[in-house]
Amino acid sequence: MILSMTGYAALTRELPGGSLSVEIKGVNGRFLDIQFRLPEDLRPIEPALRELIATKATRGKLECRIATAASANVAPRLELNQALLQALAALDKQARAVIPDSQPLRMGEILNWPGMLGDDAAVGDARRSAALELARAALKEFTATREREGDKLKAMIIDRVARMESLLAEIQPRLPEAIAAYQEKISVRLREVLGSNDEERIRQEIALYGIKVDVAEELTRIAAHLSEVRRVLKAGGPAGKRLDFLMQELHREANTLGSKSVSKELSDTSLEFKLLIEQMREQVQNIE
Repeated sequence: MILSMTGYAALTRELPGGSLSVEIKGVNGRFLDIQFRLPEDLRPIEPALRELIATKATRGKLECRIATAASANVAPRLELNQALLQALAALDKQARAVIPDSQPLRMGEILNWPGMLGDDAAVGDARRSAALELARAALKEFTATREREGDKLKAMIIDRVARMESLLAEIQPRLPEAIAAYQEKISVRLREVLGSNDEERIRQEIALYGIKVDVAEELTRIAAHLSEVRRVLKAGGPAGKRLDFLMQELHREANTLGSKSVSKELSDTSLEFKLLIEQMREQVQNIE
């Protein structure tokens, strides 16, 4: 299975006293980068969420956002954190013993202290459990969107590979004729420049030009790289880095092919190769 690094999923579930929503989205990235946007009371489940996502993604920039909303007709159930309240009172007393002129903690400061007011422990545990369960469901949908897009990317790349293989099949039988015509053209020019019929010198020069314009090696490597692209796509799994390397190699061979061109047809083929490779390369950037 080829997976895209781009995906999106959002789920909402109604809970007693409110609603819980999970949103997961991902874009392409060189490494796995996971960002979280969580309410404070759900921060304890962040390590579990990170581990859960890491089992399904190896590359990409992902964001997991979880939000809660209280029902308008349900009053929140709040209570003081007695342990925290006593600890603050003791610290306040110690601080004012050292600095007698300091002001004591005010009630507003105490009530706004992180963790001072909240739901009871059972409700908090239930919400965290529900958030993890909903995150698993959202991650499953997120993975499904990546699979669907991955299938489309794979089909697009296979289509370009088939086109390049078709061009190779068309150009290879015509190369000997094109090279022979080029050699004849060079032979005529050499006779004009040398002003003699020194056939041995002309043959030597033509042989040197023949070596420079021989593209058999480039065509063989292009065919081999295309076969490897097919193999990697068929094997599936995290293939993005391998495919990106193959696109670089294909582009290099296409450039060399163009620089050695001995005919307009070969130059046109090189240009089309580079266009097809660039189209594939852009899509490969989104493959995990």
